[in-house]
Amino acid sequence: MVTSPIVLFLINSDQPMIKIIKKFLYKGKRAIQVTKQMTEVLRQFRVLKNTLHPRFDLSWRDRWLHLRDATATTGFDRHYVFHTAWAARIVASIMPGLHVDVSSSLYFVTAVSAFVPTKFIDYRPADLQLSGLRSEAGDLMSLPFEGGSLESISCMHVVEHVGLGRYGDPLDYDGDLKAAAELTRVVAEGGNLLFVVPVCGKARIQFNAHRIYQYDQVIKMFPDFDLAEFALIPDDGSDEGLIRNADPTLASRQRYGCGCFHFVKRTAS
Repeated sequence: MVTSPIVLFLINSDQPMIKIIKKFLYKGKRAIQVTKQMTEVLRQFRVLKNTLHPRFDLSWRDRWLHLRDATATTGFDRHYVFHTAWAARIVASIMPGLHVDVSSSLYFVTAVSAFVPTKFIDYRPADLQLSGLRSEAGDLMSLPFEGGSLESISCMHVVEHVGLGRYGDPLDYDGDLKAAAELTRVVAEGGNLLFVVPVCGKARIQFNAHRIYQYDQVIKMFPDFDLAEFALIPDDGSDEGLIRNADPTLASRQRYGCGCFHFVKRTAS
């Protein structure tokens, strides 16, 4: 009797049987989906190809197929859409003479520069030519600003990476604390710091990607500041994507939430 290759694989594999079955079921389901999608794409191609008065050259050799975009809703990265929207609203309410951003999203700085003069600082400066925006080289660990000179600064989804080697930076377990100290140094009394990092119930490092912080850890990183607002992008965003003025206890219920902290530096007594 001849035993099928699939049966032999199942017998000889040292993986848990349930995982093997799930793997084959997933691959089979995906193959069926792709077959259906390709059938529909070919039908659509023929319809367009047979247009009576073509205005464009259309060749199957020049195809650039996208098979997963026909979705019921538009997908997006919740952390990056919501935290930049939150920060832009804060900057708009402050309307500083200059806003400085350290290595955050380029989409954020290009949008904010439309209504507030903005300077973008990064170890790898971006070649951006836009009115209201300047892009300059700078190191988060030694920012090119005088102490207490900045009215408004943001550093979002950045510090959690510092010192883990992901971007070729030196390994430094406390690199995030040193970065926080440098941000503290450059903010003026009464100045604003928009700070965003992942938050969770149990602080951990997902090597070599990022750290995930407890709420209280973030507060302790900035002892010279008062918290003006804490906003949260929770793990489950089905009900509300961005919770402004969130209850800090919600942060402890997350596994990889996004914590948005608006700090204001206290005036020395």
